[in-house]
Amino acid sequence: MFAPIADLLALIVQPCYDLTGNWWIAILLFTVIIKIILIPMSLWCQKNSIVMVDVMPEINRIKVRYFGDSETIGEKQSELFKQKHYHPLLSLVPLAVQIIILFGLVDVIHSITDHGAPGTEFLGMVPITDGGLSWIMPVLAGLSAVIMGYAQNHINPLQKEQSRAEKNMTNGLSIGLSLVLGVFVAAGMCFYWICSNLTSIAIQALMNIMIKPEKYIDYDDLAASRVELDELNKLDSNKSKWYQRNPLAKREKADYKRFFNVVNKHIVFYSEGSGFYKYFKGAIEHLLVHSDCVIHYVTNDPNDQIFEIAKEQPRIRPYYIAQQRAITLMMKMDADVVVSTLEDLDNYYIKRSYVRHDTEYVFMFHHMTSTHLTPTKEAYDHYDTLLCVGPHQKQEIRRAEELYGLPAKNLVECGYDLLDENIASYAQLVEDQKSGKRAKNERPVVLIAPSWQESNLLDLCFDDMMKSLLNRGWRIIVRPHPEYTKRYHARWEALQKRYAHVDEADLYFERDFSSNNTIFTSDLIITDWSSVFCEFSFSTLKPTVFIDTPMKVGNKSYKDLGIEPTDITLRNEVGVSFDPEKLEGLGDAVADMIDNAERWSDAIRAVRDKTIYNIGRGREAAGEYLLEAILAHQQERAAKEDGDDE
Repeated sequence: MFAPIADLLALIVQPCYDLTGNWWIAILLFTVIIKIILIPMSLWCQKNSIVMVDVMPEINRIKVRYFGDSETIGEKQSELFKQKHYHPLLSLVPLAVQIIILFGLVDVIHSITDHGAPGTEFLGMVPITDGGLSWIMPVLAGLSAVIMGYAQNHINPLQKEQSRAEKNMTNGLSIGLSLVLGVFVAAGMCFYWICSNLTSIAIQALMNIMIKPEKYIDYDDLAASRVELDELNKLDSNKSKWYQRNPLAKREKADYKRFFNVVNKHIVFYSEGSGFYKYFKGAIEHLLVHSDCVIHYVTNDPNDQIFEIAKEQPRIRPYYIAQQRAITLMMKMDADVVVSTLEDLDNYYIKRSYVRHDTEYVFMFHHMTSTHLTPTKEAYDHYDTLLCVGPHQKQEIRRAEELYGLPAKNLVECGYDLLDENIASYAQLVEDQKSGKRAKNERPVVLIAPSWQESNLLDLCFDDMMKSLLNRGWRIIVRPHPEYTKRYHARWEALQKRYAHVDEADLYFERDFSSNNTIFTSDLIITDWSSVFCEFSFSTLKPTVFIDTPMKVGNKSYKDLGIEPTDITLRNEVGVSFDPEKLEGLGDAVADMIDNAERWSDAIRAVRDKTIYNIGRGREAAGEYLLEAILAHQQERAAKEDGDDE
């Protein structure tokens, strides 16, 4: 079968020997000639590799867009390959040609060694049968494959962009094949394979000169496309060892299947963790009382409180879906209305549904401040409806739409149910204190509740604050953000040790964050850029002291709107601000604010009334809108079905 090929190869090998007088050099020269003859094929493969790398950014974005949906990713990738004329199997052609040449070379080597000419003995030795010095050939073959693999990882346009696993697989196969060939074929044939491996490096370098990859590939775009995909691939990747079974996998799989077994889902709430239920609570409870709709609640937290709540309320259907699988679930979302507190929908992991394009995405705010300072510039761009807390958010969103040419969103004058609950809880606390059911503070309590980002007041100026606050007859409570204690545990422990000599009756470091009791029983709060000031001052009508640490800015273009964020304006409406380097008057200011609590109460009430919609009715406003949205989608579907019947 390979005789014609052997005859053809002999026509090249023999002149090489006639020219050099040495069979080893003749094989080397033969290898170089073969590589030159196959340059058109090498150019073809080079172009194909460049096409593949050129489309990698699009492939990465397909993998992000349809993350977890392997079937759709495969379909979209195949469509892209056809569109770009990329042939995935073309990279195997050079290997196939090499194998054919190798088999044809068998007869050529035998014809050389069969005559027993001096110097040809070693040429025909096979390590597995002849042993001895011939065992050096598989070693050299494997070494040549290692060298070639290392070089190709750095100069081959396709191979150098592959993942580490793909490189290891490619190089592993090459090394394995070289070792096997070296063991089972004649030394002369193995020498050809070694020469072929090494000359492939020179040929690839030549290809890069003839067709420069940089001319066709946008490497910056390729790098950018990898960032988000890498982040997605890291999700849940370090939760357990590869050999350990995920104990929640079965539960998650069952919930995922159960979610999609339900047809005509009218409303779905998506939560990132148990702590987010408090933002949805009012609206959910309103819907349960004033409608018969089923509430579907997807959470990333297996211990979310919603599972206990659902035991008492059968119309709440909770689903545990971990973050990674939630990406796929949200892309396949088939509900009329989806409610979430997640900023940056469609910008990062969580996407809008590609199954239904009429789903209404509703954003429920988890803060009362502005929309254009700490959130990113595009945080709300892909929502259809925003349940606005106050007129400042409505004004800011409309201005951003006008400035950036965005489609107009549905902005609902909603309010903030969590604030309403806090107001009611505080009013009950005051009533209980008046009736004697609850003890009043024996002395004024000053709460220090900072943010957790770098340069917060605990790290920047806590010692200077203590110089001004201690020994004034107050009890000072330090309540760090829980994230601070997790991220900077060593700093937190060091801070407590530094003040271990101070009696806890005077300075107390809070370690349990399960209750907000210390927030609402304090007489005054000191913070930096934490939004806790809104909850405190708007609930209790007590003032806040602000320390002007470096401001946390999520949107570097926030000034473009020409609207000063309430994160800044409210600081001098519900309290006073201090430079962290000028805290000498801090203690006196705190004393004055505590002594004049009634004056501050009236001022803060006026600020709250102009800042927050529907005080006391936030849950009704949110629930009524969501119910109207559900009914509107049902009517729209019914009208469409009637039209189809006609």
